[in-house]
Amino acid sequence: MGRFVESDRKILARAGAGRDVGAVRTVIYPGSFDPITNGHLDVIERAAKLFDRVIVAVAVNSSKDPLFTKDQRQEQITEAVAALGNVEVSAFDGLLVDFARDQKSQAIIRGLRAVSDFEFEFQLALMNRKLEPNIETIFMMPRETYTFLSSKLVKEIAQLGGNVSAFVPPHVERALADCRK
Repeated sequence: MGRFVESDRKILARAGAGRDVGAVRTVIYPGSFDPITNGHLDVIERAAKLFDRVIVAVAVNSSKDPLFTKDQRQEQITEAVAALGNVEVSAFDGLLVDFARDQKSQAIIRGLRAVSDFEFEFQLALMNRKLEPNIETIFMMPRETYTFLSSKLVKEIAQLGGNVSAFVPPHVERALADCRK
């Protein structure tokens, strides 16, 4: 146990084939993040352990009417991930795979909270693979504590005066409270 045999070395060599050994492994975590939740942060923190560079990509979607502006969402995320040295925040408009390619990303992370998320996320992953076969999609689940959590629910609770302190960072909770005033 604990020692590689020659066949193990060959498998590992094939797995790394085509990848520049010194290359930075980059992953994109896209979303609207309106607002960012503790569930999002859980996925970001775990991705930061697996990849050299994590880009939290704030989607700009003209068909949606977000509570917070793109700049506000970027600021909220930047503050929330400040302690993570390999995480950066950026915004994008257009195809995710184009953004991922521009960032030299090898993968996209998508969060799955429940089985109900899977069908839509699976369709997106397959379409992204068709558009850019060199970028993988990785599904990550948040901790069980956050599987019910969504930005939409958090906004609804906050707008009705409910306590969202267990669901979002303190600075986001304050921003949500300011929206009610």
